[in-house]
Amino acid sequence: MADLGRYNTLPILRRTDFGVFLDGGDLGDILLPRKYVTDSMQVGEQLKVFLYNDSEDRLIATTLEPHAQVGECAYLKVVSTNHYGAFLDWGLPKDLLVPFSEQQQKLQEGYSYTVFLFVDTETQRIAASTRLEDWLAIDARHFKPRQAVELLIYGKSDLGFKAVVDGTHLGQLYTNEIFRPLHYGERLKGYIKQLRPDGRIDLMLQLPSHIERDQLSEAIIEHLQKNDGVTQLTDKSPPDDIYQAFGVSKSNYKKALGKLYRERLITIDKHQITLL
Repeated sequence: MADLGRYNTLPILRRTDFGVFLDGGDLGDILLPRKYVTDSMQVGEQLKVFLYNDSEDRLIATTLEPHAQVGECAYLKVVSTNHYGAFLDWGLPKDLLVPFSEQQQKLQEGYSYTVFLFVDTETQRIAASTRLEDWLAIDARHFKPRQAVELLIYGKSDLGFKAVVDGTHLGQLYTNEIFRPLHYGERLKGYIKQLRPDGRIDLMLQLPSHIERDQLSEAIIEHLQKNDGVTQLTDKSPPDDIYQAFGVSKSNYKKALGKLYRERLITIDKHQITLL
């Protein structure tokens, strides 16, 4: 069955002057408007499309790619507000509504917020919510300490920053363990620090030093091998350049270089690192 607010692969039923119709199963025939149709599209061909409601609330298909689909979180900008709520730019012709009832705080035009996308069961329309705790899972038992996860920074607390974990859970990063600036809407790699008795997740941006240094040493060797045995990322390089390349702090990078140097696997000079 085709799913509203998500990508679907559907067969072409017939071509018309105003587009092609796709087989939406229980949802019926679904129009892919002419502006998205190419001459190569043939009846019977399977097309990957996104399904949403157009400005007249008709179910419609598009080959455009929205910034997120139902069941996901995204950091989106408010483009307008009215008596229904706030409307977000999510990459499609029709903006995405955040009803007042789904606003943790009143959303302001021109600002961006992290939202969760869902289908309103009463109206069968795609909508979004900033009330992440109402939509994301609480049970985090399938996570394990030191497990690598993808984070989306969405808020700040007295303890540090709050993040969406793998798009499904919420977690906390602590100020004293954050070694670089973080920004709302930023996506980055992190790790599970611990699972609290209340089911909440504590996060960290890097593994304990001895574990990370071993993994980092392997990553540095692999990086050198892919770059003819040389890199300009030295212990003098800017922290941001090091983080972009390896996702670690400059301090841990320097410690990993020292380990490799003592093992006589690399040489270090002012301008480059060389693999022996």
